[in-house]
Amino acid sequence: NKGRQRRMQQSPPWWDERSTRGERRNMEDLSLNEPEAQPEAAQQKTQDGGNPSGGSGGKKNKKKDKKGGDGDGKPKLTRAEIKAQRLAARGAKAGQQQQEADPLADKYGDMGLVQSTTNGAFEFTSLSDLETKIQESGAEPCVVRLRARIHAVRGKGKSAFVVLRDRTATVQCVFFVDKEQKVVSKGMVKYVTSLSKESVVDVTGVAVVPSSPVEGCTIKQVEIQGTGMFVVSKAAPLPFDIADACRREDAEGAHVNQDTRLDNRFIDLRTPANQAIFRIQSAVGQLFRENLLSKDFVEIHTPKIMAGSSEGGSSVFELKYMGRNACLAQSPQLCKQMAICADFGRVFEIGPVFRAEKSFTHRHLCEFVGMDFEMTIKEHYFELLDVIDELFVYMFDGLKNKKEELEAVNQQYPFEPLEYLRPSLRLTFEEGVQLLKENGIDQDPFDDLSTEVERTLGRLVKEKYKTDFYILHRYPLAARPFYTMPAPDDPRYTNSYDVFIRGEEIISGAQRIHDPALLTERAKAKGMDVSTIESYIKSFSFGAHPHGGCGVGLERVAMLYLGLNNIRKSSMFPRDPQRLTPP
Repeated sequence: NKGRQRRMQQSPPWWDERSTRGERRNMEDLSLNEPEAQPEAAQQKTQDGGNPSGGSGGKKNKKKDKKGGDGDGKPKLTRAEIKAQRLAARGAKAGQQQQEADPLADKYGDMGLVQSTTNGAFEFTSLSDLETKIQESGAEPCVVRLRARIHAVRGKGKSAFVVLRDRTATVQCVFFVDKEQKVVSKGMVKYVTSLSKESVVDVTGVAVVPSSPVEGCTIKQVEIQGTGMFVVSKAAPLPFDIADACRREDAEGAHVNQDTRLDNRFIDLRTPANQAIFRIQSAVGQLFRENLLSKDFVEIHTPKIMAGSSEGGSSVFELKYMGRNACLAQSPQLCKQMAICADFGRVFEIGPVFRAEKSFTHRHLCEFVGMDFEMTIKEHYFELLDVIDELFVYMFDGLKNKKEELEAVNQQYPFEPLEYLRPSLRLTFEEGVQLLKENGIDQDPFDDLSTEVERTLGRLVKEKYKTDFYILHRYPLAARPFYTMPAPDDPRYTNSYDVFIRGEEIISGAQRIHDPALLTERAKAKGMDVSTIESYIKSFSFGAHPHGGCGVGLERVAMLYLGLNNIRKSSMFPRDPQRLTPP
């Protein structure tokens, strides 16, 4: 009995549900807008000194109830509204008790809205710098403050395990309730384990080297011993689990289909693989620019609203421009060539390209980022091939240094590292046809290659020459546009070229015809109405340098370098015949 009395005298801590049992009845007796314990009529009769169970006063009040409202003219609350008020009051009281009961309550909770009220008040450490910071701290505790997303969270007894994610990096953070609750309290653990995935949080703690590597995180040699957790932005329920979106396509478990990903692209892009893909894509554009600038190229910016199509055909987006017919640019080629005629010598552009093609393939988009260049040549179109060769080798060398990003992509979308030669392999179209013939594939030597034949040729080239990147040049005249310069030794061929990565074409280019008479002749031979391209032909009538160039899609280069199976994976917000959103 004495033991029982002692237990009854000891009030349970605030986080124990038993502590609220005795208070629930008291909470129900709280005076709210409309107490449920007594009907309004009974209250009124009691106040008047009458019988609460009957009498004329009760009947009058019943009439008032039918009209709605109480004796003070206030609208009568529904039972649901009364219940909501009670729950709110109960929660407020519980929160007040929590603050009073937990001395560490100021170490966790929802942070106020960040409205630029402080500047430099905190020192933040990025996840990728944690290992370096531990080394620099030496024997001193490595105290850190991190801002990241909650990738995963779970509780176990008096402990909480959280995986924090920032871009491609993940690290484990642990909270253990200490005996005296001076560092981590039970309330803190309860709060941490209640947080939703993808919430943005600030975590304070001590970075340590764990006794064994933390498997499942990209940062394996660091663990955060948490001392505080503040929510910067709480995440609502997600349309899909990020863990499912991170899963390999050939792995067991739930997967997120492509349409769901693209419909919620702003969430899908958070996965480590997607973060890495678009950092690789960014590097492709940066390396392209760096290399051409080092070769005395000038970056230009050309209009994307044109009076006529850049490349002819029906694959053009038409629009009205101040009451006139116009279209979106299919290519900056005409502007590039005019820049050459204006003596810029070497120009390039990185910008949007629009193609109204109803192509539902893995490699076509209606809008993509084009990387184009044009340059004068002194003697031979091989001068163009030299620039292409050095440009792509430079890009591939630079991408190899993105080891963290490449590993993140490889974890979800495994691929073989790209193989390439120095200098790059060059084959004539005739040599390519011969290689196909040797392997039992019949190809017309004066017709273009189909997509399937291109893949087959890429496989044969890889087997024979050990390279995924090569240049095929000297294409048949029948397979190229009218402005392509014919070969001097055989008019059935041209001074043109295609470039391939992993058996798929990424570049189609050529030496352009810069002579107006020959340009007119070739246009007529293609059955074109010369009057529709009169201004284009005229631009070469006032002295034009021999020149050539090419264009390549940024998304396609990233896709093929990483061995992805769909260009939508390397387009941040893809636009295809069926997709116009988001945003």
